[in-house]
Amino acid sequence: MQWGTTMDLSILFGVFDSIFLQGGGIPGLSGGPLGSADPIIKGMIPSAIGIVGIAIALNLFNSAIRKKMVDQDKLRRLMKETRAWQKERMAAFRTKDQEKINELNKKSAYMNKMNMELMQMNMRPMMITFIPLILIFYFVLPPLFAYTVAVSPISLNFIPGDWFQLTCTAEKVDGNICKHENEIYFWAWYFLASIAFSGIIMRVTKTTMDLN
Repeated sequence: MQWGTTMDLSILFGVFDSIFLQGGGIPGLSGGPLGSADPIIKGMIPSAIGIVGIAIALNLFNSAIRKKMVDQDKLRRLMKETRAWQKERMAAFRTKDQEKINELNKKSAYMNKMNMELMQMNMRPMMITFIPLILIFYFVLPPLFAYTVAVSPISLNFIPGDWFQLTCTAEKVDGNICKHENEIYFWAWYFLASIAFSGIIMRVTKTTMDLN
């Protein structure tokens, strides 16, 4: 994956979406982690498999919306041009070729406009899928699944602080929400499954932003 002003925004959108899926993400909708003490789907294995299926289905839905709303040929053309300009500009900076830098800088305004267009092209599908995703996670899935649906061998709370914890900490083991340390919250399992399958699904549906 190539990163820059024209990076693949799907991963970032997935992170952005998932922040709001954690308990308390939207004031008034939830006072704690999502899930049920008496879920309709019982057992970690059925729950884990079920959420993977939901993640695949929602990724397919997102890809279908993206394919419908975004001109993939135009998207790749714009990305190819902007990335070529970025690569050439970085090479000029490395060699300290000031004449080339000045020449490339003359196209900065044009490239910024293209980058903005790329951003808008990627944002449009998100505007369609974001609200349904939030509604599904707050009102449809919590009664179906327990608070946690899998166990990780290690803690996945790599981001400092309490605002984006994927697994239960020792302090949160209470026998109700968290029964063991490093249990994975159901929304976090969806997030990990979605990330794992999104690239594959985008390639299959030909909505990937990879130019290779």
